[in-house]
Amino acid sequence: MINLVYNLLRLIRPRQWVKNLAIFASITFAGELFDPPVVLKVVLGFFVFCGLASATYIINDIFDVKKDKLHPFKKFRPIAHGDISIPFAIIFAALLIIGSLIIAINVTPAFFALTILYLLIQFLYSSFLKSLAAVDILVIAAGYILRVYAGEFASGFHISVWLLLTTISISLFLAVGKRRSELTLLSHGKDADIASVRNSLSHYSEKLLDVYASIFATSTFITYSLFTFLENPGGFKLMFGSIPSDFLPAFFQRKWLMITIIPVVYGLMRYIQDIYEKHEGESPEKVLFSDKPLLITVVVWVVLVILLVYFISPS
Repeated sequence: MINLVYNLLRLIRPRQWVKNLAIFASITFAGELFDPPVVLKVVLGFFVFCGLASATYIINDIFDVKKDKLHPFKKFRPIAHGDISIPFAIIFAALLIIGSLIIAINVTPAFFALTILYLLIQFLYSSFLKSLAAVDILVIAAGYILRVYAGEFASGFHISVWLLLTTISISLFLAVGKRRSELTLLSHGKDADIASVRNSLSHYSEKLLDVYASIFATSTFITYSLFTFLENPGGFKLMFGSIPSDFLPAFFQRKWLMITIIPVVYGLMRYIQDIYEKHEGESPEKVLFSDKPLLITVVVWVVLVILLVYFISPS
């Protein structure tokens, strides 16, 4: 029984649920993070995506079982290693999907529709889209983008166009980093047959993925910088909430949210370093939890955003 629970946990990959925290982006920047009714819907949405994401991981493992057996690390996954049978995995995935959709339909109709779209895209990815070069990267990035939009559809609070562009850029950057690390890992293996493990990787070169990574890292920096400049709060609410902004010193009306550009730039640089030195970009959540400076940077960014958004009134 203990082994079954352990293998089920490995199967659903709870560590990857950290990606679903992106669903809180819309209410965080909208200043609604501490509004209980709104937060409740988004929390439900978070758990829905945890269930759906785990189900899609299982489906993907079923589709990839033969190829995973050839992979240096994925061969130890529960299905590929024979720890969990395919029929059992199918039933478990179906239960996760049904349970998640039942919760989703009680969030909002738009959120429910988005979850159906997410499932459809992930199924198409597992079945054949992951074999198409460039398309596979776009689909991986789409998964991150849909999580951000899920927060908007669950809460009703819109994200700005610059935050959307930032999300697109960083999603593509993470997806490229994932492929870059996979290619490096497989290329350095003995008797490497990249096409047999993942066909799309055989159409990439390390130089091409380096160019992609540079493009999307740069666009992430630019779009996030513009977001902080255009959406920036101005004036300390905590200290000067009752004083008209015209009477405040200019120092207190500056674009304070732009301070958060510093940890974002360092985080991008650190992540790129992990991709090239440690070859760990194949699993973004693994990079985050194994690299303490990067993890601290993310925590600092979150704290700064909350302090600046919730203690500084809109300009």
